[in-house]
Amino acid sequence: MARKEADLRMHLEKIKHIQDRDLQKASEDMGKRIINHPGYGLNYKWTTEDFDLGAPLGRGKFGRVYLARERYSHVMVAMKVMFKSELKAGRVERQVLREIEIQSRLNHPNILRLFTWFHDDSKIYLVLEYASEGELYKHLKNSPHGRFNEQRSAKYTYQVASALQYCHMNDVIHRDLKPENILLTGSDQVKLADFGWSAHTPSHKRKTMCGTLDYLPPEMVEGRSYDDSVDQWCLGILCYEFLVGFPPFESDNTEMTYEKIRKLHFTYPRHMSVGAKDLISKLLQKPSTERISLLQVMRHPWVLENMAKVATKDSGTGLKSTKM
Repeated sequence: MARKEADLRMHLEKIKHIQDRDLQKASEDMGKRIINHPGYGLNYKWTTEDFDLGAPLGRGKFGRVYLARERYSHVMVAMKVMFKSELKAGRVERQVLREIEIQSRLNHPNILRLFTWFHDDSKIYLVLEYASEGELYKHLKNSPHGRFNEQRSAKYTYQVASALQYCHMNDVIHRDLKPENILLTGSDQVKLADFGWSAHTPSHKRKTMCGTLDYLPPEMVEGRSYDDSVDQWCLGILCYEFLVGFPPFESDNTEMTYEKIRKLHFTYPRHMSVGAKDLISKLLQKPSTERISLLQVMRHPWVLENMAKVATKDSGTGLKSTKM
């Protein structure tokens, strides 16, 4: 039995990279699997017996992620396993339930799908779309000079803006945008992930301070109420980090970072184009009402010009990606 399990794990490791040929293939196949499953419509209860567990993909503070294969359709997925005892000790049970509730109803090409979830006496299992290239942060740090070129940055900025626009249309604020929470597929498409700090806000404003220090907007730092425009601020920080390799307000200590955010104290490097500076400056506005919309981001000349260059390069080479 142990020999069979070891062979299966090796087989899964060999074939995992072929699962990303089509951007939506995993989502479509998993959807068909649910519809065609004998238990569909009968309140089917998923268990670990429905999946072959493969190699570990990573781990976080409260969970481990494994490559897995759904046995009925043979679709490759990522399975996040969380221990209830650890969630309780960390007082994040409600955060996990919120993540499940929000992410399970989002369906967008640039948002990581949560296909289903289940639990047993000790663990919670999330069955997620598999993005074979892992965290975008890893690719950023491994790029020449530790940053992306403008074409790749514009492409990813467009895709993240599209994902956030979809979230906002569904009354969801992400609130924790950063390269570590974005995954990359084999076809060079980004997938917005980790909705643990997201919030469903149909009308009222929020006051909860959350997210990552270097990405906090002024309204959070100053303890003011905020709305979904915090995601625009974070997108400006993200675009800057794509192009520079680190966020604009990064400092040696928390108080210094807060002070820089309050005063909008940062500089642009010489290598950054005028168009990129223009987009970032329009997102990093202290008054939230003055930040440009996500649709305006997607239509910004710098984004469109670089997206056109990406399309031209791809059509000339027959490749789908622009990894540089």
